[in-house]
Amino acid sequence: MILTLSVIVGLTACDDHQKKKKMKYPITEEGETVDTYFDTAVPDPYRWLEDDNSAETAKWVNAQNDVTFAYLKQIPYREDLEKQLADLWNYEKIGIPRKRGDYIYFSKNDGLQDQDVIYRYKREGKPEEAEVFLDPNKFSEDGTTSLDGMSFSKDGNLVAYTISEGGSDWRKVILMDVIKKEPVEDTLTDVKFSGVSWKGNEGFYYASYDKPQGSGLSAKTDQHKLYYHQLGTTQHQDELIFGGVEDEKYRYVSGRVTEDGQYLVISASNATSGNNLYIQNLNTPDSDIIPIIESDDANTYLLTNEADQLYLVTDLNAPNNKIVRVSAKDPKVEHWKDFIKETDHVLQPTLAHTYIFAHYLKDAVSQVIQYDMEGVKIREVELPGMGTVNGFSSRKEEQDVYYSFTNYIRPSTIYKFDLASGASTVYQKPEVAFNPEEYESKQVFYSSKDGTKIPMMITYKKGISLDGTHPTMLYGYGGFNISLTPSFSVANALWLAQGGVYAVPNLRGGGEYGKDWHLAGTQFQKQNVFDDFIAAAEYLIDQKYTSSDYLAIRGGSNGGLLVGATMTQRPELMKVALPAVGVMDMLRYHTFTAGAGWAYDYGTAEDSKEMFDYLRGYSPVHNVKEGVAYPATLITTGDHDDRVVPAHSFKFAAELQKKQAGDHPVLIRIQTNAGHGAGKPTSMIIKEYADLYAFTLYNMGFAQLPNEEP
Repeated sequence: MILTLSVIVGLTACDDHQKKKKMKYPITEEGETVDTYFDTAVPDPYRWLEDDNSAETAKWVNAQNDVTFAYLKQIPYREDLEKQLADLWNYEKIGIPRKRGDYIYFSKNDGLQDQDVIYRYKREGKPEEAEVFLDPNKFSEDGTTSLDGMSFSKDGNLVAYTISEGGSDWRKVILMDVIKKEPVEDTLTDVKFSGVSWKGNEGFYYASYDKPQGSGLSAKTDQHKLYYHQLGTTQHQDELIFGGVEDEKYRYVSGRVTEDGQYLVISASNATSGNNLYIQNLNTPDSDIIPIIESDDANTYLLTNEADQLYLVTDLNAPNNKIVRVSAKDPKVEHWKDFIKETDHVLQPTLAHTYIFAHYLKDAVSQVIQYDMEGVKIREVELPGMGTVNGFSSRKEEQDVYYSFTNYIRPSTIYKFDLASGASTVYQKPEVAFNPEEYESKQVFYSSKDGTKIPMMITYKKGISLDGTHPTMLYGYGGFNISLTPSFSVANALWLAQGGVYAVPNLRGGGEYGKDWHLAGTQFQKQNVFDDFIAAAEYLIDQKYTSSDYLAIRGGSNGGLLVGATMTQRPELMKVALPAVGVMDMLRYHTFTAGAGWAYDYGTAEDSKEMFDYLRGYSPVHNVKEGVAYPATLITTGDHDDRVVPAHSFKFAAELQKKQAGDHPVLIRIQTNAGHGAGKPTSMIIKEYADLYAFTLYNMGFAQLPNEEP
């Protein structure tokens, strides 16, 4: 994009306007709280903002929102961005169909519905005959109560579906007769971090914590328990199956019944990586729960079973994952036999009908190989292009197999896969007002601070001049073994349509290259993640995609920490910072909700003096310094976020507002009746992105939208 004269004039005008109107922020009172870690005193003046039930915190939130929304409202093209985004978002979206009982179910959104609607039609029927089965848009007036998941009984006549209210991680489980479409029994409450797994048609397993004392949004939860709910009984009669032993606490517990109903498989862990795996034979009354593997250092889960043969996916002695086979009669590690061996690429397998689909990540891009149940390779699946595949997952009884394909410029399209021939045919292709042929998405590799090669996808309009003038959004995560793979986003499409560049590096700490890549961005190696992100920004500037005047950095949750650490370490590198629902107080994160489970990635300030010093060295809240000019910053969070509690963002905003030495605004946008992000209604998402983009472009100096004629 070449800036026209009027836009260049606009840059100066915007900058001068902002300098003349120095931001005035609400006063944030400072308390006298001081914590001592290994003889080191650490002041925490904004500790009072951790009390999400207090009137003082509520008053502070309202005052901050008043300032933020007043600022956003005066941006001349903010409403235009919202309208453009709504127009682009307004297309039909359909999910992969699933057969359950006598029906085929699928999700659909007409375009701008706040929540996707569940439809169904008879197995012998046609999709156009589908009826509404469950409409989450009717769960609440404001669209903030969402459908989290559905699990059907073996015969498909009952469904247990979970809902989230206001974005909270706490769930309710509602049991419904699918024929009458009417609720049966009482609603189960206080369920958290749990699926629902049926034992035939008799009842189901679920997991939860005891309701914590104090705030349900921020109080610590550290003992997860697996329960069995027998139909016809009340929740307080539910049987405790696993957990609840005081000296054997687990923070995360889940239970899954195998498709044939023969086994219950239980996973238990104290962190987000590494787990114990147990099995119980449900065909033998009162059988013992026996261990398959007990290891805090390995991740293992059941893929499927054939009679008593278990197929396990594990990274034990296989950082990129492999599949092993073992008898359920004696499933200990010493009896495991390799079934599909580890390769140079990360394995993420699924099961469809009677085939295993080995989904590999090759430089963060999908590759799929079809195997039979004897481990014989059938074929490499020919995919529609370079991107991300989801699907190839179905019950053994189903012979219809579907998958979706997407990348940064191609909206998610559903394909039907022929198991015999390997041919793919389009099942549903969305009609989006976005032409992929006008854009380019390419992968590059750049060197981080220590010389490690990092892949990055860069997406932009074809034919741009590399002159350093393009507004660029650099998005990252880098943690918890999570892989960022190419996927289409309506919001990103709008950014690209404005002439923007969108860049996503695959930072260490993620799962793109397996366990070793993950570990290289954890605990005492966490600085690698920030160095990788900084090097990505420097690459984009060196290659003249952008410059520091037109660079924005963005990330959420652990990615919010990434943005907070990067902007405090290199504030001059970017013009705009957009940390969302970030982990900002690294000395206290483990004291809230299930935060202690993140210690595998972070360590805690209580572990050792060395770990305390390391965490304090990059903790965003503790590294905001007086006299430093920080970039224009819009912090976003939700008042119902009970995963990364909003106090992280509150305290970071207070520190920045007090110490900002530059002229750029530091604002916090606190969404009411919203949580960490899941289930957020479409209307709320559109408004938030319009605010983010308006704030970003305005602070880059654009007096009008970059794609407008002068």
